Amino acid sequence: MIKAVIFDLDGVLVTTDELHYLAWKSLADDLGITTFTKEDNVRQRGVSRMASLEIVLEKTPTKYTDEQKLELAEKKNTIYVKSLEGLSAEDLLPGVKDFIAFLKVKSIKTAIGSASKNTPMILEKTGIKYDFDAISCGLDTTKSKPDPEVFLIAAQKLGLKPTECVVIEDSDAGIQAAKNGGMYAVAVGAAMNNPLADYKAESIDSWDYRNCDLFM
Repeated sequence: MIKAVIFDLDGVLVTTDELHYLAWKSLADDLGITTFTKEDNVRQRGVSRMASLEIVLEKTPTKYTDEQKLELAEKKNTIYVKSLEGLSAEDLLPGVKDFIAFLKVKSIKTAIGSASKNTPMILEKTGIKYDFDAISCGLDTTKSKPDPEVFLIAAQKLGLKPTECVVIEDSDAGIQAAKNGGMYAVAVGAAMNNPLADYKAESIDSWDYRNCDLFM
């Protein structure tokens, strides 16, 4: 029986994907990279900040040192964090609050499993910080999805086995990470057609979770 749901953050609970794209696009423009697109940004979903930076730098022949890369990643994050100042509960995706309430009634624990180091700030801004029993994010991890580390840490914080957890993800890397960690995986949004997913839905709001055998 499932005892916990572990949520990815960006694209699953909150609409920050566009903010990430605009921040990376701004950095790319500053570097003279004019070919960074939203398709490239899709590849950045679910992975670490440094791995995302490498996707941007694929577009330029210029070579950067590790120290310079850290500076570039921090520059992007500064742009992104500034854009979060206007974030509020209105930026939660439809159905999120209802689903969390449903899980509470079922006595199913909830956790966050996100690569973002800005997770605490986003949860605070959107008013859902105290809706979760555990938070695992980029501040806790050293490995990027599809490595399952972020989800395994969440399970550990909950005091549960991986097999007792289901992950909800909108990235292929995240779905792979969930399966690598021995967890059930629900694919939503951009990952909806991932063949590794155990369950699929366009969004949490469109998922008939009340009749899903995971929660029976």
